[in-house]
Amino acid sequence: MEPELTHISRLRGLLTIQSAHKKIFLTLFFTIFATVTGVGIVVPLLPIYANKMGATGIYVGLIFGSFSLSRTLLLPYFGRLSDKKGRKPFIVVGLAGYALVSLAFLMTSTVSSLIIIRSLQGIASAMVMPVVQAYVGEITQEGMEGQSMSLFNLSMFASLSLGPVMGGLINDIWSLDAAFVCMGFLSLVGLALSITQLPSINNEFIKFKERPPIAWALLVKDVELTGFFIYRFVYTCCIGIIWCFIPILAQSRIHELSGSDMGILVTLGVFISGLLQLPMGYVADRFNRRVMVVGGGILCAASMFMMFKSTSYAQFILSVSLFGVGGGISMPPLMALTLVKGSKMEAMGAVMAIITVAHSLGMMAGSMGAGIAMDYFTLETIFPCGAIIMVLGVILFASFTINIKQKT
Repeated sequence: MEPELTHISRLRGLLTIQSAHKKIFLTLFFTIFATVTGVGIVVPLLPIYANKMGATGIYVGLIFGSFSLSRTLLLPYFGRLSDKKGRKPFIVVGLAGYALVSLAFLMTSTVSSLIIIRSLQGIASAMVMPVVQAYVGEITQEGMEGQSMSLFNLSMFASLSLGPVMGGLINDIWSLDAAFVCMGFLSLVGLALSITQLPSINNEFIKFKERPPIAWALLVKDVELTGFFIYRFVYTCCIGIIWCFIPILAQSRIHELSGSDMGILVTLGVFISGLLQLPMGYVADRFNRRVMVVGGGILCAASMFMMFKSTSYAQFILSVSLFGVGGGISMPPLMALTLVKGSKMEAMGAVMAIITVAHSLGMMAGSMGAGIAMDYFTLETIFPCGAIIMVLGVILFASFTINIKQKT
């Protein structure tokens, strides 16, 4: 009876988060949902849009990679600074930047301007994502890291899966400009929520605000954090490959795919990952988190090879679905491990920034590396290379995290 009562108590704690922090959590949840949905609306349309402007594979990669590059350069700065200066200013300014970028997309007509706009969008993202994740991490109860982070990640996965489908439908019914307008509107919704609902800087909950910032050298030298970084990097590298080039590969083999078909193809894996967030978050608080990450990574590697072999729309759907299952299994325990690490090192913002750097570098390496491979080799070679990278990442993660206990 006692374990059952403990589980009921923990579940009740998840739902209430802590009454003092419930409003913050819900605000961050819906802010990210609105913002990322807006961004996701244009993601599946950008490769085709750029291709019509005459962009080669390298330039398609640059359009996606420029976002990751600018974000990567500033993530450590904003994440660490938010530990000292507060979370809200960075979140508000970043969301305002998203709204302005939406307007810029409406005014552009060249490939080079698309690259610049995506760079500015990357700067805005650097102010938002690690800061929001650090905020969530600090209001999470000990022992519930998997459930809390999976519940929050549900907002991102749901919005990433909904956005591309909406983008394809909006493009088919109206136009690409209408998709950019929707992106701007949803960014403004997120901005309004953050301004009106998040507490002022003086009332924010930051555990380690009074201590000096932890040295970057200590963070970089941490072996387990390096393992987390590597897995997040290779996983996101594969996402970059899929988002940039699965529409082009599918269109080259099947022909006459609609915008909605491509939207579903891009977003299905993310949607499935989103569905698995809550149950896998629950499991991650009770099972070996390291084993879950390794198992999910193996499924992701297998799915990349399946994409290489796919010749029909059904086969492409099956392969991206498997990738979604792998991500759904591996990401909740990985983020739970990261949250615990940030708490132990008393540097939640800095640790979350490092993991988000891995995300950005992965997107950049995946999109730009695949673009170069497409131009100098063939489109088909991109996906088996992604499978090999994923396998290597899983091996390195397992090696660097071998001393992690079952529940940490």
